[in-house]
Amino acid sequence: MSRRPSTVPAPLLVLAGIVSVQFGGALAATLVPEIGAGGSVVMRLLFATVILLAIARPRWRGHSRRAWATVVAFGVALGLMNFAFYGSLAHLDIGVAVTIEFLGPLLLAAALSRRALDLVAVLVAGIGVLLISEAFSVPLDELSWTGLGLAATAGACWAAYIILSGRTGAEFDKLEGLALAMVVATVVTLPFGVASVPQWDGSVLARGLGIALLSSVLPYSLELVALRRLSAQVFGILLSLEPAVAALAGLLILGQRLQPMQLVGMACVVTASAIVLGLGARKDPAESTGS
Repeated sequence: MSRRPSTVPAPLLVLAGIVSVQFGGALAATLVPEIGAGGSVVMRLLFATVILLAIARPRWRGHSRRAWATVVAFGVALGLMNFAFYGSLAHLDIGVAVTIEFLGPLLLAAALSRRALDLVAVLVAGIGVLLISEAFSVPLDELSWTGLGLAATAGACWAAYIILSGRTGAEFDKLEGLALAMVVATVVTLPFGVASVPQWDGSVLARGLGIALLSSVLPYSLELVALRRLSAQVFGILLSLEPAVAALAGLLILGQRLQPMQLVGMACVVTASAIVLGLGARKDPAESTGS
């Protein structure tokens, strides 16, 4: 890069992080059919953990019992969030999965805000989710309930991730807490992916490294820099673009095309998210990087 990150406008850093995460998710969707959701998550977390440990060089001693309890809970939420999301990619288009997952931080922000406008926005988002899930156009027995349930679980874990990331940031310096949480997340998901290790050939390993860089290392680093110079309102509005970027990534990388009514549903969720996460954002932006 010819320009230092500190001179790049903060909104561009956030947008770059969002694009990185969602294209990393699309790349992961190519890996799930080969080594499963568990193997894909474990590989991503292994690579990302090694890189973050090298960068953060966290201290393993000198932390309080409360700090360890916080970072362990954070790591569990992080691991389960990724495992559930990758599992949903085996059943849903990435744009659909991300839109449903996005209900987690949306509902959390609305619950913390308690504005009447936010309640209306959540209702609009609910309608949007019904549209994008095709509940109005596909018989209920033909819906991918497994995929929808996994995406919703990932959303719940994302909400827990947001809460615990703030607490972890208060207990640990810089990226230290995140690096330790990544170790926990890797341990938690390891039993689900260890059986896939014999299938990790050169092509799989290359994609795994790419997913780790695109979905973890790069976006975390970009947001860390951006959030120092960005208001909560702008960050929330930019974050609301995640479902739309996911749909674009699904189209360009995977050839996934959403139906017109699904695009309307996605627009409902994006609009509701911009209202709740942007216009209703509090003074201090929450760390909200997702899958």
